Amino acid sequence: MTPDAKARFIAEVIYLMTGTIFVVIGFVALVVAAIRRRASGWRAVLWLGIWSALYGIQRINDCGFLVALLPHGMQVTIAYSHGFATYFVLVAGLSTFSELTVGRLRQVVGLLAGCALVFAVAGFGNFVLGGKEYALLRPNTIVAIIGLFILVIFFSIPRLNRQYGAVQNRGVLLAGSIVFGAEALLTNLVRPFGYRIDSIWDDAGFLALLLSLAYVAMRQVYASERRLISIENELAVARQLQFSILPTSTPEIRNLRIAAVYEPMAAVAGDFYEYLSVDNYRAGFLVADVSGHGVPAALIASMIKVAVQSASIHAADPSEFLRLLGETLSGQLRGQFVSAAYLWIDTQTRVARYSAAGHPPLFFWCAGCASLQRIESNGPLFGTPCDPDFPTREIAFTSGDRFLLYTDGLTEPEDAAGEAFSDHRIEQVLRDNYSRSAAELSLLLLNDVRAWPPAAAPQQDDITFLVIDVV
Repeated sequence: MTPDAKARFIAEVIYLMTGTIFVVIGFVALVVAAIRRRASGWRAVLWLGIWSALYGIQRINDCGFLVALLPHGMQVTIAYSHGFATYFVLVAGLSTFSELTVGRLRQVVGLLAGCALVFAVAGFGNFVLGGKEYALLRPNTIVAIIGLFILVIFFSIPRLNRQYGAVQNRGVLLAGSIVFGAEALLTNLVRPFGYRIDSIWDDAGFLALLLSLAYVAMRQVYASERRLISIENELAVARQLQFSILPTSTPEIRNLRIAAVYEPMAAVAGDFYEYLSVDNYRAGFLVADVSGHGVPAALIASMIKVAVQSASIHAADPSEFLRLLGETLSGQLRGQFVSAAYLWIDTQTRVARYSAAGHPPLFFWCAGCASLQRIESNGPLFGTPCDPDFPTREIAFTSGDRFLLYTDGLTEPEDAAGEAFSDHRIEQVLRDNYSRSAAELSLLLLNDVRAWPPAAAPQQDDITFLVIDVV
């Protein structure tokens, strides 16, 4: 073997080794990005993995003796993979830096990545169709030089780094970027004049940058995960606190059997229910639904608990109860809305009174006439500027009758065809199961509404309902 052939062979072995290392690093980064995709920095890790893998493919494709060992068909594939990596490696690199910057700098880097993508698609397409691999490499190189120049300035000036950087540990990133930027900028500047710097320096510069980026990106991912864990722990505490403001037991009212279901969509909910028990014969039942979901809705739902205490002096008068409840909440809603339904039941007089504020109708099963009635007596939603007028309906009842109060989370779930569970489905369940107890019916209705959407579909709203049987 001649000295030149030996040197070439050694260089290609180095290509194979470094290329394999970069491909492995890229694969590991992609796996980490897939596992940690909940964290805020996972896109930077994803692009970093793609960048490293493409760079490694370039190096492996430069290993001539390995390519020569492959069948002719695979050699053609290697040529295409080399062309693809040559053009798209810059897109991945600029996209990685875009994820680590903010503001106008991110827009500039994103624009450069878009230009690189256009040249990459055009250049690779020209190679596939016309066989000219490097036809558009010069504009691709110009974009690379502009990007490197901007990023070297960005990482070299601390004020710009603090203003436009989205990461901590800027010193580590600065060191790796300076090494890579200086080498890459020099390489791209001298290439048009026919000079070529030994590829080992390319690999060393890229490895320095890769390690610094990996360190910074992973620190960002783990910091984000720690924040997520902290938030989840706080939400768990909030969930316990929210459940603590709900009734812990049903009131002991003669001739009534009561069952309650409360299924939050998320850790905390915007639904609320409460019992206002006066004595063994009379009690009020409130169901409320705050617009929106999550923590803001849950905070307002918690406020309803306090507001109920001030309105409870009018427990026997649904209209006045809702008026005072809305008045107490009016200064706290901050642009959100609350619907509510309130039912007062007196088992001595066998008369119920019902009123609502923008809420779905009350269902009343009349055992004597074997019919289901939708009782609507709505005033305006809490939080609207309308006059607080809440008309009251009186309902005479007897043994065997049934009341159902609920929030719209019971009617809105949709099946695979987009059909909502709806009031009509509730009516059907009530008609078909009028002989079941309140507890049995509540479980059956909950199972039906859970089974209505596709199995993989998440719950879309909080589900709350009260079943009240007269016995």
